[in-house]
Amino acid sequence: MEDFFKTLGDENRLRILNLLMNYELCVCEIEVILGLNQSNVSRHLGKLKSNGLISGYKDAQWIHYKIDEDFKRDNKMLVDYLLDSFKSHEIYGEDLRKCKLYVESPYTCQTITNELELVLNHINQ
Repeated sequence: MEDFFKTLGDENRLRILNLLMNYELCVCEIEVILGLNQSNVSRHLGKLKSNGLISGYKDAQWIHYKIDEDFKRDNKMLVDYLLDSFKSHEIYGEDLRKCKLYVESPYTCQTITNELELVLNHINQ
């Protein structure tokens, strides 16, 4: 249990969890939206996954992550608390705004790989 709460004690993991509670994303998408590097995102995703908060599946060369459905179902009060708390902090709202811009755009992981500046300009408008 101690490791579980330590996992929730990191702002970047909370930012990632906020995104994954609303959208299914791969590592490169999280990197771009949060402005973090690949190794940091992967490390944080590993912690979240090892504690059962998120799940992922591989699609070609990308792994897509989302909130784990069992975690969501078994921890409804905690999930509701987190969702409510995220709404009251500006950084989480800004992260979701950028994520929504990305998700509603025609861009994909391939676009991020080939035309990163184009995607960054779009979400940082």
